[in-house]
This record gives sequence, structure tokens and C-alpha cells, in this order.
Amino acid sequence: MGEFDFSIIIKSLPILWSGLLLSLQLFGIALAGGIFFGTLLALARLSSFKLLSYPAAGFVNLIRSIPFIMAIFWFYFLTPVLMQKLTGQQGEAVGPFTSAIVAFIMVESAYYSEIIRAGIQSVPRGQPWAAYALGLNYWQAMGFVVLPQAFRNMIPIMLTQAIILFQDTSLVYVVGLKDFLGAASKAGQLTGRIVELYIFVAIVFLVICFGASKLVKYIQVHMDPTRQRALKKDVTLNGPGWAPGGGI
Repeated sequence: MGEFDFSIIIKSLPILWSGLLLSLQLFGIALAGGIFFGTLLALARLSSFKLLSYPAAGFVNLIRSIPFIMAIFWFYFLTPVLMQKLTGQQGEAVGPFTSAIVAFIMVESAYYSEIIRAGIQSVPRGQPWAAYALGLNYWQAMGFVVLPQAFRNMIPIMLTQAIILFQDTSLVYVVGLKDFLGAASKAGQLTGRIVELYIFVAIVFLVICFGASKLVKYIQVHMDPTRQRALKKDVTLNGPGWAPGGGI
């Protein structure tokens, strides 16, 4: 470690920053798209119409059964072949960023659909029945009664999946995108000091993911009435200066 050159990191900050922005952009779009289409898939899977539930279940099970990197490969390399057969045009059908976005949304929607489906099923059946009794139709009951409660129950696990999604953004290197990890690799090739840059990337990922996991734990504790009552009871018994896992 005596030969560790911090100046390489400083000199490479513009490249690393552009890569981090690309990773965050990909993360944000994939997260929003995954939750939106995941909600639609969850509703389709819970539908009593087999024409909706069966294809949705088949799509979710298929996507969840293949490696993430394979989904990126499929869309990036097979789409040009399909487009050529359909249109007769040569060349690349979609760019690497578009293919990565579509692949990420496709995969995340499958995973989020299972999370959302479990959240919907966690809402007591009396809630939609009460909504129907008040004159609401199915979509109104879902939008105003069931889904708000379901999403509240799902926040911790959805945030956990978001952490996994952020880590998976490094997989876009397979289609040539210069994300955070790809930018570090490129800068390392230019400077010949790739170890320092990889260590820096690992530290940044560690800080972001560890901080997000602590946020998930905080939210999980404060959203659980049972844990809140246990914390209040502990504070009452041990005094205001006591905190779980700590001293006075």
C-alpha cells in the first residue's frame, strides 16, 4: 500500500464523475420503470382473467430464471437480428444505453411485480370489501385503498431491491457503456494504475450501499408498530439515556 497513488484518483475524477452520473441515470430510470411496469404485472397476475394472469406469470418466471447479464445480452445482440428480419435494415437497431435501459426495466419489473403482488396480498381483504361497499369500483379501490397500504408495507423490501439494482448497474460494461465501473476501468487503462481506481469505486459503492441499508433498517423499525412499542417500552424501563445496541 506504500505505492498507492492518490493523485491518480484526483486526476481521474472527471471521468469517474461522468461514469457515476451515468450509473445514477440508469438506476433512476430503471427503478421508476421497474416499479411502474411491476405494478401492472402484479395486477395482471392477481387478475381472475387467465388471458392476463398466465402471460404475466410466464413472463415473470422466465425473466427471474435467467441471469441478469444474459437479459442485457439478449436485448442488445438479438434485437438487431430481429429488426433486420422484420425490416430488412442493416446495422444496430438500438444503442447500448437504450438496450441497457430496456433490459433493466424488463428485469426489475419482474422482480418488483413479485414484491408488489406480495404487498397487495398483505392488505386485509376487508379493506377492498369496505371500498366496494362505499361504491368504489375495482380500479378506484386499488388506487385509493389497497395500493397505498401495500406500498407502505413494501417500502423496506423495495428499497432493498433498489440497492441491488444500483449494484447491478455495473453490468452494463458488457455492452460498452462507460458507467462508474467502466469509467474506472477506462481511466485505469489510460494511467496504468487500475488498482487505485478499482479500490476507489469499491469504497464508493460500499458507502452508498451501506448508507442505504442503514436507511432501510431505520425505516423498517419506525414503520413497524410492534418494534416501535418495544422501543418505547425499553426506553421507559431503562431510562431516556438508553438506546438499543448502545450505552448511556
